[in-house]
Amino acid sequence: MFAIQKSSANTNTCTPNLLPCRINHNGATDAKERYWKPRTEEDGTQTAYFRGRKLRGKQVKLPHDYQGALLTKTEKLVPTQQPHNPPMDVDELEQDEDDDLPDQAKIAEASRPFDKIVVWGHDSLPDPATNPHIRGIEEWISFAEKMHRHTKQGEAAGDKTNRV
Repeated sequence: MFAIQKSSANTNTCTPNLLPCRINHNGATDAKERYWKPRTEEDGTQTAYFRGRKLRGKQVKLPHDYQGALLTKTEKLVPTQQPHNPPMDVDELEQDEDDDLPDQAKIAEASRPFDKIVVWGHDSLPDPATNPHIRGIEEWISFAEKMHRHTKQGEAAGDKTNRV
């Protein structure tokens, strides 16, 4: 499990690109303009060539009250508070040692905020109905809005319209 903490490092905004390929590198790179130069079309879509393959990109904007951020996993642990427990006898102590301790949460640092993502497809635009990345973003936002929606005045708490 991770706890998200704001990073004091680079906080310039960015636009993540989800490419339809696997690249065995996770992190920043000094991409040369000759290798990655997307062109924006009149309709807002993008076209680029990556290693000789034509890619078409569709911009997915996050709703105005949402913000994404690139996360960097760290080995830092979230500080925990030890509960104050009364002294135990020997039998209780042995039994307590057998209990599994929960894993301690690590910290993921949030840097580089974004408000849109470009999802790419081979030769054609990704289909929002079938592309797992676009569907995942849309479904997660819909789910989050339903989870955090407050019951409106006058509605019964058990009204099925507010249930997920």
